Formats: sequence, C-alpha cells, structure tokens
Amino acid sequence: MLDKIRSILAEQLSLNPDEVTEESNFKEDLGVDSLDLFELLMSLEEEYGFEIPAEDLEGLQTVGDLIDYLQKNEIG
Repeated sequence: MLDKIRSILAEQLSLNPDEVTEESNFKEDLGVDSLDLFELLMSLEEEYGFEIPAEDLEGLQTVGDLIDYLQKNEIG
C-alpha cells in the first residue's frame, strides 16, 4: 500500500518516490496543501473504490496515518 501511495504522491507532486516514507508529514515534509490532499484522496478513492468522509481528513497528518486509516477500514 505504501508503494501505491508513494507512486500517487510522486506523480501528483513531482516528488521522488524514495522521499515518501510512512513518517512523512503531508504538510511539513511533502509540502501537501489541502487541495493536494483532496486530489490524493480522490486518486485513492478511484484506485480502491472507497470514500473517506471529510471529517476524517483532519486526523491524517502523515503517510503512516493514511495507511493505518485504510487498513483499519479494510481498504486496499
């Protein structure tokens, strides 16, 4: 799952995929703003066929948080 998220982030933000780790903070480390995060979630929703409620977005600070959220909700 990390590889898929890494690939999507790298494509959307023109990042080197190796820069993206589970500890990467979306805003501080990767420079992701709210629009970028929304686009990432749209890509993941399309990939995995699920929807993340907007209120759940606030708790997702790192790539690891996103992976944990997806796993807890049995997505992917």
